[in-house]
Amino acid sequence: MKRLLFLLPILAFVGLFAVFGVGLTHDPKLLPSQLIDRPLPEFELPGIAEAPGGGPGFASASIRGEPALLNVFASWCAACPQEHPVLTRIAEEGVPVYGLAWKDVPADSRGWLEKWGNPYVKVAADEAGRTAIDLGVTGVPETFIVDKRGRVRYKQIGPISPEQWTDTLKPLLAQLRAEA
Repeated sequence: MKRLLFLLPILAFVGLFAVFGVGLTHDPKLLPSQLIDRPLPEFELPGIAEAPGGGPGFASASIRGEPALLNVFASWCAACPQEHPVLTRIAEEGVPVYGLAWKDVPADSRGWLEKWGNPYVKVAADEAGRTAIDLGVTGVPETFIVDKRGRVRYKQIGPISPEQWTDTLKPLLAQLRAEA
C-alpha cells in the first residue's frame, strides 16, 4: 500500500507530462473552424459609405459566383497594416476581396481606408460584431476563402503574409476556380 501511495504522484506527473507534450506538437494558429465546407452564415450589413469603393455594404449572398476572400479588419487593428499590402496585391491579381469592418465606427473605417488604400470590392460595417460572432471571428485580421457556391473553404487567422498567399491561398483559389 505504501508503494502505491509513493508511485501515485510519479504516475500523475508522467501523465501530465505526456498530455502537455502532445499539446505542444500542435500549431496554435491552426484553429479548426466549424464553417469549413458549410455555407457562409447569412447576413446583410450596411456599408461604411463614402469610402472609395466602399459602397452601400453587402449581403452574404453577394459573395457567390466566383471564389472570393472575406477579410475581417478594423481601423484599431495593430496587425491590419501589415496585411494590407498583401490584400492589395490579391485584389490586383483579380481576386474579389470583400471587407468586413468589425466593431468599428464607419468614419474610422473610412479614414483607415483613405490612409492605406481600399482593396475591397465592397466594405460592410459590423459595428455590433454580431456577424463576426456568426463567422466565429476571435480577433482581427481574419480572412475566409469562399467558393463560388458561397461555402467557406478556408479560414486564415491573423495577417496574410506574402508566403501564405503564394504557398497556400493562391493555389487553393486556383483549385476552386477550376472546379466545375
